[in-house]
Amino acid sequence: MADGLSAVAHFLYEAGTLKHARRTGWWMAGVRDPESVAEHSWRTSLIASVIAELEGADPARAALLAVWHDSQETRTGDVNHLGKKYAPSADPEVVTADQTTGMPEVLAARVRDIVAEYEAKETPEAVCARDADKLECMLQGIEYRARGHESAQRWIDNSRARLTTDTARKLADELLSQGPLDWLHNALKPC
Repeated sequence: MADGLSAVAHFLYEAGTLKHARRTGWWMAGVRDPESVAEHSWRTSLIASVIAELEGADPARAALLAVWHDSQETRTGDVNHLGKKYAPSADPEVVTADQTTGMPEVLAARVRDIVAEYEAKETPEAVCARDADKLECMLQGIEYRARGHESAQRWIDNSRARLTTDTARKLADELLSQGPLDWLHNALKPC
């Protein structure tokens, strides 16, 4: 198609592969069937909107940055920290430029700008989205630890230590003070 929608359609199918791409670092913690990159990205986007709202940033923009933050993994896979020691990471902006080739330029430019903003770590929304990425990893680690994967503690500790916003730090402390099913027990209390 001359209007670039063929390239958009290709990318939408490509993006769907993230529903099946597993977050590989969790295998080292003994998790046999870890969350997918898409599952991680969804909750990261939700968390980014929460952090941004409480930090006075634009929650929609932060969520948008977060939803695109791992989109390059359709082509690179999820390379965990050990793997990065031996193989240099692909530049997310280069991968994104390749992914958007042939799309309508207005869309391709916007997607490239979104990824560049996230990677630059300079805007309040990018800072919130990056904190959301770390907080989601910590939260997932808490859930895996509750299922008996004690090795997840390393991810919990490392993620908590890398948070930068006050909101993310306070939210992390609150999450650490609760169990993954406390929300359910609270919801089931008689009114």
